[in-house]
Amino acid sequence: MHGTAKPGTPHVVIGWDIGGAHLKAARAENGRIVAAVQVASPLRYGLERLGQAFAEAKAAMGDADVHAVTMTGELADTFTSRSEGVALLAAAAEQELGPIRLYAGRAGFIAADRAGQHVADIASANWHASAAMAARTHTDALFVDIGSTTTDLVPVRNGSVAARGYTDAERLAHGELVYTGMVRSFLMAISERAPFAGQWTPLIRENFATMADVHRILGTLPDGADQMSTADGREKTIPASRARLARIVGRDAGDANDEAWFELARWFAEAQVSTVLDSAMLVLSQAALPPDAPLVVAGIGETVAHDIARRLGRHHVSFDTVFDATPEARAAATYGAPAAAVALLASHAAHDVMPADTLTGVT
Repeated sequence: MHGTAKPGTPHVVIGWDIGGAHLKAARAENGRIVAAVQVASPLRYGLERLGQAFAEAKAAMGDADVHAVTMTGELADTFTSRSEGVALLAAAAEQELGPIRLYAGRAGFIAADRAGQHVADIASANWHASAAMAARTHTDALFVDIGSTTTDLVPVRNGSVAARGYTDAERLAHGELVYTGMVRSFLMAISERAPFAGQWTPLIRENFATMADVHRILGTLPDGADQMSTADGREKTIPASRARLARIVGRDAGDANDEAWFELARWFAEAQVSTVLDSAMLVLSQAALPPDAPLVVAGIGETVAHDIARRLGRHHVSFDTVFDATPEARAAATYGAPAAAVALLASHAAHDVMPADTLTGVT
C-alpha cells in the first residue's frame, strides 16, 4: 500500500535507516511509533543481503502510506564512491518499497529521482534526522547516539541543529562523529596498549576481539544488540569473549583468572568512554550551550551516555521522551533513533516533498 489512508484508518509512515551493518525500521501510526526492528545486513556482502534484510523487516513492519529513508551505508567499500552508494541504495530501497521519500537533511525530504542532485545532503544524514527530532522538544541540548559502530555528538541550540560539520569528513574533524561503538569497534583501534599483569602491554594489531566482547564480559551489552559474527566465528558467550580478549595481549584465557579479564575489559570500556568524552568536550567548547542543557541520549550505548552526562555535570533524558510511542516499541525505537526520527518527521510533512525550511538546519 502506498497512498492516502482511507478515512478512519491510521496514517502509516515507516522510517528506514540503511546502515553499513544493519537495516533499521520504525512504524509510525498517526505520529506514534508502534513498532521498530533492526536486521543485520552487512553491505560488504553486497546488495543481495540488503534485499534479504528488507524482506525480513517488511514482514515485521507491514504496509505503509509513506516510506521515508535515510542512510549511512553509502560509505561501505562495496561501492566505488559515496555518490555511487547513494544512487544504488536509493534505487534498492525504491525497488523494495515502491516510491520513497529520501531524507536529505538540510534539503528536506526529496523524491528518489533527485538523489543525484543531493548526494552530499543524503549521504550519512541519519544523525541529522535524530537531532532534528530532538530539537522539536529541546531548545538547547547535546544529542548523543552511541550505536554499534559510531557515536554522534550533535549540539542543538535555539531549537535548531547547530552542528559545525555536515559531511562525515567535516563531522570527524569537529568531533561530532566518533568512530567507536558498542559492538563492531576493534579493540586494536581503541588504544595502542593496555594495563595487564602489572605492566603496560602493547596490543596485537589483529582483529582478535571487538567492543562487543568487552561489553559482554562486563554485562553492559543490551540483549539482541550484537547481530554481527564474532571475530573468530565462535560463540557469543562470556568465556569465548574472554578467549578473544586474551589474544589481544598475546595470551590465552587460562593464563589469568576471570577477575583479571574482567578488569582488562573494564579498562577498554573506560578507554572508549574517554574517547567519547574528549569529543563531547570539544563539541561543547564551541556550542555555547547553557549549563542546564541536557544530553538527549539514544542508541544501544544509552547507559554509557548516561555516564558521560554525569562526567560532564549535565543531566540526561532518553530519546524516547521526544516522541510518542507504545511501551513495547520505546526501547527499539531509541536504539534505532534515525529510523524513528525519519518516520516521525515524514509524518509531520504535509506534502510529498517537504521544503527545507520546515526542518531545522545546520548553522
